[in-house]
Amino acid sequence: MEAASRGLDFARPMIESGIEPFVPRRGLRGPHRQTLASYFLRRANSLPAPENRLVRVDDDTRLLCHCNWQESKSAALTVVIVHGLAGSSASPHVVGLAQKAWAAGMNVVRMNVRNCGGTEMLTPTLYHSGLSSDVGAVVSDLISRDRCERLALTGYSMGANLVLKLAGEWSEAAPRQIRAVAVVSPLIDLSASSDALHLPENRLYEWQFVFKLSRLLRRKAKLFPGRFDTRRLKGIRSLREFDDRIVGPYNGFAGAEDYYERARSSRDVEKISMPTLIIHSCDDPFIRILPETRAKIATNPNIQFLETERGGHCAFLAAPADYDGRWAERQAVEFLRQF
Repeated sequence: MEAASRGLDFARPMIESGIEPFVPRRGLRGPHRQTLASYFLRRANSLPAPENRLVRVDDDTRLLCHCNWQESKSAALTVVIVHGLAGSSASPHVVGLAQKAWAAGMNVVRMNVRNCGGTEMLTPTLYHSGLSSDVGAVVSDLISRDRCERLALTGYSMGANLVLKLAGEWSEAAPRQIRAVAVVSPLIDLSASSDALHLPENRLYEWQFVFKLSRLLRRKAKLFPGRFDTRRLKGIRSLREFDDRIVGPYNGFAGAEDYYERARSSRDVEKISMPTLIIHSCDDPFIRILPETRAKIATNPNIQFLETERGGHCAFLAAPADYDGRWAERQAVEFLRQF
């Protein structure tokens, strides 16, 4: 109850300024029901066929983005959307947000993090939750190739951490074209969230992440012989173990804790200088935001922190009314309309 009360205190200024409160859909009040229903309640992708674009990060790495441009491309806000761990540009949350942004007259760029969306062959490296420079490479490409004058960055979970980390690293030196940031369920404190993921009630989510990431490593080992040792996967039963044996060593970290410390966006969140919306639920099954991180967020006047009592992880399923009930997507797009 303490967390819920604190969350309502954070949310109250935004609710009073016109943002509708979140009311869970009937029968979906629990965090796991919200989280699982948001994944399994599929919806059609009504976006036009996108432009498939490869963005070069360096000599070895390219990223696949799916771009939808408005007829008046230069006049529209361009929204970059970054998916979560083990997701892709086709993840339901990403497509849903893209559809709402597109309907609101915005250009939409759905970014695949390296190795995701069937792009394992485009880099010899693995991805991790601290590769904010990859998002920066997409931004640079949009500015130089498309002359985009108004850009916004959005993301879910791990993608939200990448976006917040980049915004904090930029600080006052952010490109002038970046107008706003909006994220949902950010993986902002990695170590605490990794521990929460290992709780008994969350093992289903953890098992899914470990299974998908292990399968990715095996594919990478076949594509790049001699680079990855799949024997390291033996006995891994948690995400922290995977990060300690695989992600850490193959990305230049000393281990899981060193990786979590250096990759967390909470290190620099107080430096974010552009208007930013963070949407988070108190009952998120495994995302944890530490008290010191909350203090940094609260003292940054550029951040609006919208924390609800319920909503699960990247879910926020409300009753359909004049829209589809995907509440967080609606709030993010309404926030971005200002820019």
